[in-house]
Amino acid sequence: MSSLSLSLLKVLGWNAKNRLIRHTRSAQNTQTNFLRSLIRHHQNTQIGLTFKLPQIQSVDDFRRNVPIFPYEFYEPYTDRIVQGETNVLTPDKVDYINLTSGSTGRKKQVPVTARFQASLRRADIASLGFALDALREHGSRFGRSIITNSAQIQGITPGGTEFGPVSVGSLRKGKFLFEQGFSLPYAALNVGDTAARHYICLLFALSDAEMRGFITNFPMLVLRTCQYLEDFAESLIQDLAQGTIAPDLLIDPPLRRQLEKLRRPQPQRAHFLRTILERDGRLTPKAAWPKLSYVFTARGGTSDFYFDRFPTYFGDTPIFGGVYGTAEGTFSVIPDFNVDGGILAIESGFFEFIAEEHWNEEQPPTLLPHEVQVGQRYRILVTSYSGFYRYDIGDVIEVTGFYNDVPRIVFRHRRGGLLSSTTEKTTEFHAIETLRTLQEEFQIKLEDFCITLADDAIPGGYVVNIELAAGHTLADPDHFLKRFEYWMATFNEPYGTVRQSQVPPPRLRVLRSGSFIEVRQRQVQRGMFDSQLKILHIQNDASLLADLPIEQEIWWNTPSPAVLS
Repeated sequence: MSSLSLSLLKVLGWNAKNRLIRHTRSAQNTQTNFLRSLIRHHQNTQIGLTFKLPQIQSVDDFRRNVPIFPYEFYEPYTDRIVQGETNVLTPDKVDYINLTSGSTGRKKQVPVTARFQASLRRADIASLGFALDALREHGSRFGRSIITNSAQIQGITPGGTEFGPVSVGSLRKGKFLFEQGFSLPYAALNVGDTAARHYICLLFALSDAEMRGFITNFPMLVLRTCQYLEDFAESLIQDLAQGTIAPDLLIDPPLRRQLEKLRRPQPQRAHFLRTILERDGRLTPKAAWPKLSYVFTARGGTSDFYFDRFPTYFGDTPIFGGVYGTAEGTFSVIPDFNVDGGILAIESGFFEFIAEEHWNEEQPPTLLPHEVQVGQRYRILVTSYSGFYRYDIGDVIEVTGFYNDVPRIVFRHRRGGLLSSTTEKTTEFHAIETLRTLQEEFQIKLEDFCITLADDAIPGGYVVNIELAAGHTLADPDHFLKRFEYWMATFNEPYGTVRQSQVPPPRLRVLRSGSFIEVRQRQVQRGMFDSQLKILHIQNDASLLADLPIEQEIWWNTPSPAVLS
């Protein structure tokens, strides 16, 4: 990265961080001003007139007169935008349509405008400022990074607007900054085949011995890139030495020629990497890039399970969550390395919270940011320049503390993303904590896991599907299942209660190696984008795991976990 580009990014990051910190000291005013500006700009849109936005004079007016809605209410409006209609949800030109992953239902379409994107960028740039401070405190430096996301759009709407995953839209809009901040050419992200794209990105990144960062959406995708580095190590080193690109990669010929023009032989770098490969038997990021300083990836929710495996590849390299965001908005800015609780992104949206006791009400009362309590969980609502108002995204967050007047929040699970044989409501958090504890207790590593319900009884008992990481065996699966009962009842007390009288005992399925690769392939076949892949660790739809080869199935017939210890 040129010194000019680095200096510019630092100035932008620190200014944005300091501005956010100032606003956290007057959070109510910041939120009120954000809402007033948004209403003033959107008041004459079709939905603005429907909600009578011109008549709204205060936050209380807004909360009284605008209903809380999930995406289903907005879908007819977004469908009209997709057809090319204007001034529907926003008066601004729609430049892109964000598509959600669809991991918990149908894909949602979110209109993106320059104004909406600018509001989200405030949080992105502020997170960079916090990262720069954290690097300085760790005695490290900011520099070029690797990313392996696709930059290919999904398609073009009938109205002529590009659409696809949110990451694609962000990459295409930030092409100039990409070229300054990454160790690979932007063209590498246009390789369509997943394995070939990872290979090309790794090849260019390995050419840069000074690379500092690893960046991707989710920790599972970080681990997948690490696996590609191991699998392709020999071929990558050979291509690095010769300045070539492996001929068997699936790359469109014009794009291949473009990439080949950028390659140069690097025999010394190849020798360095070959020495590591011969010494360790594999390539890991920390060994290949000795100056690696950070990993940027999502924290909270389904992510936390995978961090136990990071030291194998990254040593003690710190993990930075950046922002907690979705296709519909950005919700928090992470202020430091190795922490989950982010500062509510009060410059990027207007936020409200629904307390747990009101989750079953159609139009529940809401709390403002300064009214929430530490340790409590809430459904979060967002009003943003996408044109969604008091939008119920379905995310459940936990308040972990305050940063001046602003809550620090962490994503826990999706509302409705629950596993219940009867009434126990097991969440992703319960499942992850249980399996993480079992890994520590049994000194094993899992490639992945997913808990489903048995379909041969009503109510159905839990089916714990696990795949052991390479080199690991489970010596006593019966005891593992017994301890699963104990820890599940510990982390989710209602599970222990219903197991005493209602829920059948669980069973354990040890799946053959490679099973969760197959699960991810099935997700892609069902329409999920490669860059948005994540395994839900509780799953009501067991068909995603149907017919996977089972190495071992253990049934445990103890009637209740109540006496376990």
